[in-house]
Amino acid sequence: MDVASFGYLLEMVTPLIVKQNTLLREAISPDRRLMATLRYLVSGGTLEKLKFPTGIAPQTLGKIVEETCDAIVQVLKGVIQTPATEEEWKNVAVHFERRWSFPHCIGAVDGKHILIRKPLGSGSYYYNYQKSFSVVLMGVVDANYEFIMVDVGTNGRVSDAGAISKTEFYKRLVNKELHIPEPDSLPSCDMTQPYVFAGDEAFPLLDNLMIPFSEDGITKEQEIFNYRLARPRRIAANTFSVLASRYRILSQEICLSPEKAILIILTCVHLHNFLRRKRDEFYNKGGYEVENPNTGVISYADWATEPPLLPLQPIPSLNVPESAEQVRRNFLDYFNSVQGAEYGQYGLLKNHGSGKKMQK
Repeated sequence: MDVASFGYLLEMVTPLIVKQNTLLREAISPDRRLMATLRYLVSGGTLEKLKFPTGIAPQTLGKIVEETCDAIVQVLKGVIQTPATEEEWKNVAVHFERRWSFPHCIGAVDGKHILIRKPLGSGSYYYNYQKSFSVVLMGVVDANYEFIMVDVGTNGRVSDAGAISKTEFYKRLVNKELHIPEPDSLPSCDMTQPYVFAGDEAFPLLDNLMIPFSEDGITKEQEIFNYRLARPRRIAANTFSVLASRYRILSQEICLSPEKAILIILTCVHLHNFLRRKRDEFYNKGGYEVENPNTGVISYADWATEPPLLPLQPIPSLNVPESAEQVRRNFLDYFNSVQGAEYGQYGLLKNHGSGKKMQK
C-alpha cells in the first residue's frame, strides 16, 4: 500500500481503533495497529510468526487484527456498491460491451473455497471436496476488476451447486429482486435479449446467467460463443487472482474461527476495491491477464505462476430451463452473425482456445 493510501485509511479508522493509555502501559498507536493488521493480511503469516516483526504478542495481535478489520469494513462499506436501479445495471453493461465486446453483460461471477482451520466440534461441516476445510467466497465483478457484490460464509461441505443456491446473489436473482433491466435489442439488430451475468461451469445456466457450452462435441459456432463469453469471465478470474496475490492470507489456511475468517475475507475484498480506485498502478504491479485484440494471444500476469485459490467444482447441467437454453442460442446466433461478429474472431479463436485454458 502506498503512503498516501495508508494515511487516508489510517485517518478513517483511527476513531474506531484508538486506545487510551493507562497507568500501567502505553497503548499501541493506531498506525501500529493498522500496519500490523495489513502485514497479517498481506504476508499470510501466522500471528505467532508476526510477533517479531510487529513487536506485539500473538494474543494481543489477534485482538488488534479483529478490531482493525472490523473498522476497515465499516469505513470502506461504500466501496462495494451493488447496482440498485436499471440504469445503474445498464451502466455496468456499457463498460462490458465497450471493453470486452459482450453486450448486455451486467457482471462476471466466480467463487472460490477459502481454507480455514477445522473448528473444534464441527465434524465434517466445513469439509470440502479436496479433503480440507473451507468457507466459500462468491463475488460479482464489473468490467473494471472491482467487486459489486460479495457473499462469503457458506460452509465447504455444501455441494458447490448448493453453495451457490444459498448465496444472497442467487436468491435475489431467481426471485427477480435485483432490478435487472428488462430485455431489449442487441446492438445493430432487432434481436431482443435479457441482461445477463457471465459465469463458468460451476454455475447453473439461467435466463440471466450464461455459462459456456461443454467442450465435448463442440461446434465452431459454440466455440465462438465460448470465446466471447471468456472475455467477461476472465475479468472475474483476474480479480480473484489479484486478490489472492495481494492478500496471501487467503491462499493459506486461516487459523481462526469461521466468524473471524469471514471478517478477514471481507476486509481483503473491501481493501481490494479501495486500492483499485486509489492507486491501481501501485496496488497491482503484477498486471492483469489480458487478450491482445489483434492476435487473440493471452498475456499472462506476474501472478499467473502462483497457486490459484481452490475453485468451485463444475456442476452437472441437469434440468436446464428451455428459456435459458434459448437465450444462450440467441447469443450464439448473434455472435456468429454479421451484426454481432467481431472482426477476425475466427482467427483470434485459434490463438485463444475459447477460454478453456483460462487460469482458474
